Amino acid sequence: QLQLVESGGGLVQPGGSLRLSCAASGFTLDYYTLGWFRQAPGKEREWVSCISSSGGTIYNADSVKGRFTISRDNAKDTVYLQMNSLKPEDTGVYYCAARRITTVQAMCILSRGDYWGQGTQVTVSS
Repeated sequence: QLQLVESGGGLVQPGGSLRLSCAASGFTLDYYTLGWFRQAPGKEREWVSCISSSGGTIYNADSVKGRFTISRDNAKDTVYLQMNSLKPEDTGVYYCAARRITTVQAMCILSRGDYWGQGTQVTVSS
């Protein structure tokens, strides 16, 4: 069965960078729309960025535009989230998700993931 595993989280100072990875096992991600979501303590989960199966279409939340970059390597069945200029408000548990072909808008805004990872903690604090 398809499983997603996030990695790369940690503690960083404001202005720092982290690169998150989400690797699939059990099946290829070639035909899946992928996305990153996050949840701060006591808050609802929110969408961050989603990417189409080919990598040609990307949808970013306004809060991360210009700072975060989503990418994927279908040969490795992995999706990445490069996070730069991190702010304290970026703190939270970051989840990756996969859904068999859908629009990036539907996946991000409606959180339509078929498979979800367990999450990786990102803490931005001085």
